Amino acid sequence: MTDEEREAPESPRKGDLPHTRLSKRIDSFVEKSGQALAWIWLILLAVVILNVVLRYVFGSGRVELEEAQWHLYAIGFLAALGYGVQSDSHIRVDVIHERLSPRMQAWIDLYGILLLALPFCALVLIFSVPFVSESFIRGEVSSSPGGLPGRFLIKAALPLGFAGLALAFISRLLRVGRRLFGPETPEEGA
Repeated sequence: MTDEEREAPESPRKGDLPHTRLSKRIDSFVEKSGQALAWIWLILLAVVILNVVLRYVFGSGRVELEEAQWHLYAIGFLAALGYGVQSDSHIRVDVIHERLSPRMQAWIDLYGILLLALPFCALVLIFSVPFVSESFIRGEVSSSPGGLPGRFLIKAALPLGFAGLALAFISRLLRVGRRLFGPETPEEGA
């Protein structure tokens, strides 16, 4: 590879969407949050190893560590939802999607976000906030002897994760709107 090839900006891929100022800010927030929360997987790995060593080497498993594993996994999964949408690494039927023009892909994304994704996020948020607040008011703790206190903390991961997912979908909606209704770029007109 020559120096010129290394310095040349990467050309946009067929399906890349143009940004807006707000979508850039949202994407930056979601990406930084996703990168920060990615450390949870390393912490989870350490907790799993510690629990296995305690159980099989020392013969004393800990309920707190088992519950911490579940909690860390849930937080990691829920935090990754928004990051997956923001980075466009989520699951879709690529066999069909990739064969379509960028404009048709954008129309499908628009309707999918407006009719499916955002209403689903709204429903989860509407029902999960009272779920968390009731847990907090009751002072809910684990039902297992020796389990973790503050059950509302893990339940709070649900609305927080879906709020991040909704933000990522709003950013994508802005970008799709720019593709469909904004000024046409040269590669889109071809």
